[in-house]
Amino acid sequence: MENQESTAPQDQSAGQEAEAPSQEVVDTIRQRAEWARLAVPELATAGRTRKDAVLRHMAESLRSNAAAIITANQEDRARGAEAGTSAALLDRLKLDEPRVEALALGLEALAALPDPVGAVVRGGTLPNGVRMTQTRVPLGVVGAVYEARPNVTVDIAGIALKSGNGVILRGGSAAQSTNAVLIQVLREALADQGFDPNVVQGIDDLGRPGVAALMATRGAVDVLVPRGGRELIQRVVREARVPVIETGEGNVHLYLDASAPKDMAVEIALNAKTHRTSVCNAAETLLIHREAEETGREVLRTLMRSGVLLHVDEAAKAWLPGPTDRGDHARDAVDATEEDWGTEYLDMDMAVRIVDSLDQAIEHIGRWSTGHTEAIVTNDLAAAEQFITQVDAAAVIVNASTRFTDGGELGLGAEVGISTQKMHARGPMGLEELTTTKWILRGDGQVRR
Repeated sequence: MENQESTAPQDQSAGQEAEAPSQEVVDTIRQRAEWARLAVPELATAGRTRKDAVLRHMAESLRSNAAAIITANQEDRARGAEAGTSAALLDRLKLDEPRVEALALGLEALAALPDPVGAVVRGGTLPNGVRMTQTRVPLGVVGAVYEARPNVTVDIAGIALKSGNGVILRGGSAAQSTNAVLIQVLREALADQGFDPNVVQGIDDLGRPGVAALMATRGAVDVLVPRGGRELIQRVVREARVPVIETGEGNVHLYLDASAPKDMAVEIALNAKTHRTSVCNAAETLLIHREAEETGREVLRTLMRSGVLLHVDEAAKAWLPGPTDRGDHARDAVDATEEDWGTEYLDMDMAVRIVDSLDQAIEHIGRWSTGHTEAIVTNDLAAAEQFITQVDAAAVIVNASTRFTDGGELGLGAEVGISTQKMHARGPMGLEELTTTKWILRGDGQVRR
């Protein structure tokens, strides 16, 4: 991964109102965008073999520079902890050896995927003999603004390179040391493989004024992708003059239908909420059919025993386990407020509501959903189909955890973000989502009559 004033942790340097950029900052942003644009043609026409080779070399460079990356990351995290940064945000910020290895594996997975550039979307021959094809081409220069997620630096750069795009990265002050090392490693790997390293640009050094200048650099930047909390995303959507792909606010619901199998419901609910709480595909609201009381009681007991703070309505309060059955890690549940239904907690909190029907669950989701991911657990095929048809979200899941709304899990190698809009890209954004199309017509002197 927020439908109201989100409680999501923010990188304040990215989310706050921007300082007006000086002319020097404006000129610097435009210069870096121009460098990226000049580097794109070689990349866009390089062919799969060369692009895959540089991705694999980047993966090895990450591994060989893991110590320097982790050291820089520890500096960022120590600075954040001293400043009172939340545990959820510090978790997003963290890079250790397993996470660096995961980044390297993500680049290698990208290298194994087909190259979208040049793929024919459709084609044919007109009655007059003109041959036409619609083919995939890179977008050009992609700007990315994100918060305290150094993994995004590598993910977006890798996807941009494989799809033939230049990229300008603004990762925020919380991860500035980590991002600087990561970008240096990526640029050196590009140079090692004979590419212009200017195809990857970082602008963290320009601070908030740099973000404002980037958002206004229409013509030099082709598309801007914000990834983070509500404040950041909405600010970019509101203020940018560059075209924006809106991503990632995740007020995610899990609905347990009347026929939900108990063991399945317990395992899915626990995974969807607690597997990793600081991400946008973690479940934030649990809806339970009133006729699933036995299953609902067991799910609530398991969540409480795992340390989840439940924000419950009156009906759910009656289903809570007694003090002796809650476990050592349980926290007392609290009464749900209207605000809870719209909150993306990104922490060990979950809102709980008992509903009288599937229709009521769908109505609740329709009111509070951010259009990211919605899931149902059921043994009723008709209920599953109704949920799929009537719930409007980028991803709708039946009998599986919400944590599967992820580019890596869905075979995309990695993701730029999870788009919650309905134009061009929706859901996890992989290689194809960073391409557009070009119509190519081949004739033999035909003219229009």
